[in-house]
Amino acid sequence: MSRPPRPAVNAALTSSPFSRLAIVHALSSAGDSFVTIALAGSLFFSISPNAARGRVTLSLILTIAPFAVVAPFLGPAIDRVEGGRRLMLSVSSAGRAVAALVMAAVVHDLLLFPAAFFALVLSKTHAVTKCSLVPTVVATEAELVEANSKLALLAVIASFLAAAPAVLALKVLGPAWALRLGAVVFFTGSIVSLRVVQMRPDVVEQKGQARQEMRDPGIIAAATSMGILRATAGFFTFLVAFAFRRSHAPSWWFGVVLAASMAGTMVATAVAPRVRQAVREERMLAGSLSLVALAAVLAARWAGRPADSAFAFALGVGAATAKLAFDSLVQRDAPAAIQGASFARFEALFQLAWVGGALLPVVIVFPHRVGLFTIALAAALSALTYIVSRRRPPSAEVDAGQP
Repeated sequence: MSRPPRPAVNAALTSSPFSRLAIVHALSSAGDSFVTIALAGSLFFSISPNAARGRVTLSLILTIAPFAVVAPFLGPAIDRVEGGRRLMLSVSSAGRAVAALVMAAVVHDLLLFPAAFFALVLSKTHAVTKCSLVPTVVATEAELVEANSKLALLAVIASFLAAAPAVLALKVLGPAWALRLGAVVFFTGSIVSLRVVQMRPDVVEQKGQARQEMRDPGIIAAATSMGILRATAGFFTFLVAFAFRRSHAPSWWFGVVLAASMAGTMVATAVAPRVRQAVREERMLAGSLSLVALAAVLAARWAGRPADSAFAFALGVGAATAKLAFDSLVQRDAPAAIQGASFARFEALFQLAWVGGALLPVVIVFPHRVGLFTIALAAALSALTYIVSRRRPPSAEVDAGQP
């Protein structure tokens, strides 16, 4: 008798629970792409980092705000309602559809900002819900990294494919129509999400249940390391932006750096499942930190725009691999009944770390080499600290024959 297809591998060819979640996630990413391009075309490209550091600082701080809603309220709600994860998946898509239509109606009005904030809150809610749903739509823990990898790759592909019609609608019809097309995509995702069937049901949090994951030293150490990586990503983004502006680099060079980072992310999503077959999530995370540290040293040694692009690629590989490993680690080790709240809190902390890192080169002028060496030092110390913290008796590291 042949084995059933693995959901993370044959998601596009089957009607498995994972494939339905993958379709919803792809539609969510495509809808977000429509909204982002519409807003960028109407508002955000007018902000000059050199001329308006205060506005850039305010924009960075405001990106933390949605997590003030998601972390304390929506995250726990996902866990406490039976079937709440599937319901929240549908609500987050339907809510963003409504928000997109509202934004289309007030695209040149101040009411655009609260509508955009509402859409961002629901986008973060979708991300948290998706992470907590993954363990319920795969058969075994060994498939977690592969499943997370496939979802990340689908998100990148969907965003890329949606960008062309979004830009076309923006240029030909205006931002309002780009937002309306995004609303159609979100409504479709909301309908499909109701058909997501879990292989393992939600575990409803019992009143008074201890939040054990916050006391797990492995998860805490991994979250700290992920926070450092997110901070370095934010730091590097604005370090390069201001360095390019000071040197009057053509704007397309920043596009090259962003493209290199996206390419690194795609490579990581493709390679991570094979890496997981050889090593555990903990070693994937430590290896990612070490890669970023080494790449930052080399980029500082051969400072220049090509070196920045090469480092962006390495950072994309390291950050994406680490995130896949971290998500799988939490899905594996955190109590199932509180995974929604766990991911909400961790994502809030990671966003705070990204903004904290990004603010440094905004408020302080860093020499480019010094900034890269700072990244190398932070990543190297984080890798060393994580490796030391993860030392256990040999028996604790055995996982079905994995090294």
